[in-house]
Amino acid sequence: MVTVEDVRRLTSRFPRSSEHLIRDRVKFRVGSIVYVAFSRDETIMGFGFPKEERAALVAAEPDKFLMPPESDLRFHWVQARMAALDEPEMRELVTEAWRMAVPKKVYAAYLETLR
Repeated sequence: MVTVEDVRRLTSRFPRSSEHLIRDRVKFRVGSIVYVAFSRDETIMGFGFPKEERAALVAAEPDKFLMPPESDLRFHWVQARMAALDEPEMRELVTEAWRMAVPKKVYAAYLETLR
């Protein structure tokens, strides 16, 4: 099981990423774009995800992934149960959510730092 602290360690290395506490919820943003957010009890992680792919993701693993609330269906967003995620999967999901929020050149520069 991953925690908010695990996500925090990962996102602290992302350029332009910042953490905010909004209505008692931890959220990670790039500018005004939220790319990861947690439920108040930190058991659910919402994250940026392509709209056209989320139904398949939820259908494939319904014990792990959930559709967002109806009010958030218009956004590129899906949710996951924290207890069902492992570290490598969380890293991939959060990194991809961040990639969707930053300009392509920022993501490309970040990849260069990993080589």
